[in-house]
Amino acid sequence: MRPESPTFSPLYRQIKNLMLNALESAEWRPGQAIPSEQELALRFNVSQGTVRKAIDEMAAENLLVRKQGKGTYVASHNDPRALFRFLRLVPMDGDLAHPQSVPLDCWKAKAGNEAARMLGIELGAPVTILRRLLKFSGKPVVIDEIYLPGEIFHGLTMEVLQSGHGSLYSLFETRFGVRMIRAEERIRAVAADRMTSETLGVPEGTPLLSVERVTYTYGDKPVEWRRGLYSTAEHYYLNELN
Repeated sequence: MRPESPTFSPLYRQIKNLMLNALESAEWRPGQAIPSEQELALRFNVSQGTVRKAIDEMAAENLLVRKQGKGTYVASHNDPRALFRFLRLVPMDGDLAHPQSVPLDCWKAKAGNEAARMLGIELGAPVTILRRLLKFSGKPVVIDEIYLPGEIFHGLTMEVLQSGHGSLYSLFETRFGVRMIRAEERIRAVAADRMTSETLGVPEGTPLLSVERVTYTYGDKPVEWRRGLYSTAEHYYLNELN
């Protein structure tokens, strides 16, 4: 069997692409250890230094996690450290207690123009729509409306959502094999309407953050479009700029 070997420069980027292929094909699953640098060097017919550089870049992009004395693992949403990577709302008192995700609705529909465009699917393609509430210390803080490609998330029901104990992204990863890699967000200020004010327990007209997100998996494929309303009476949105 011929070893897998890249043909274009820079070499470490080609190694990175081959490793991304292994992640995308689920050869290496979230939470599992990947082969050692020596094994990967033999597999790809390159030096360990080239492999190390590829792994370093993937670790910086939160695709892999180095564990001192244990090896390198595929990043997973089951890791508690991953929660606040996609949830940027921080309590003003600094208490980063895990929020409670409360599903409100889940139904099937056909993609309209906006959902089809955001998710990169055909108009009228099946989508699963869910609404959920995030509570911090028992208080409602975020209400989300989430659109998902129906073919990928076939079998997602209210019962499945209610049986989940971790984050939504953890559920998507473990139940449907979909790992969220990166997201793009658009944020603006809005006023709470009557329905939202009742759900979040704030006066009608209260200023809220409207956060629209498109989330991507491997291959830069959009797999989630969500629109959230955030109450910031006791929280603020934190974004680190590097």
